[in-house]
Amino acid sequence: MRSRRRALDELDEENLLRLVARGDRRAFDELYSRTSPWLAVRLRRRCADEQIVAEVMQETYLAVWRAAGAFAGSAVGGTAVGWLWTIAARRLVDAFRRRAHHAEPPVAAAERAAVPAAEDEVLAKAVGGDVGDALRQLAPELRQVLQAMVLDGLSVRETAVLLRLPEGTVKTRARRARIAMREALA
Repeated sequence: MRSRRRALDELDEENLLRLVARGDRRAFDELYSRTSPWLAVRLRRRCADEQIVAEVMQETYLAVWRAAGAFAGSAVGGTAVGWLWTIAARRLVDAFRRRAHHAEPPVAAAERAAVPAAEDEVLAKAVGGDVGDALRQLAPELRQVLQAMVLDGLSVRETAVLLRLPEGTVKTRARRARIAMREALA
């Protein structure tokens, strides 16, 4: 048992997902313990309503358990955590839509604090040089749209729901962000 646990500790998330696809409960537990803290923080940055975050977390991991076999992995240039985030982001948009039909919209994510978020620090390290500088110079509302559409892979409609903006505003901000990036990199 102890050697099995140690073996799971040494696997990356993609291999854990492959074991989850075969119904391995311990691999699922390991994947959950590695990714749930990070995922919860990322969801809370987009939604301050703890009930919605908890609901989305539950739905996300249920979807992972059921559909782990659908993960194509590095064969198509994807990562396990990227796949997991895509599921969670879409579940968050769905939760916003459900809530919009029944009550007031959920409380928007808190304004960004003066201290850079861990997500922004990772982005700054991953996207360096001129591109990173151009991203940091974008207005926050343009950077949010770029992050949702480009980095998180959301559609215009999903971005609009997530950021609580009209779709036309999302399209305009995305266009302005592309123009600003192009000018900064020229």
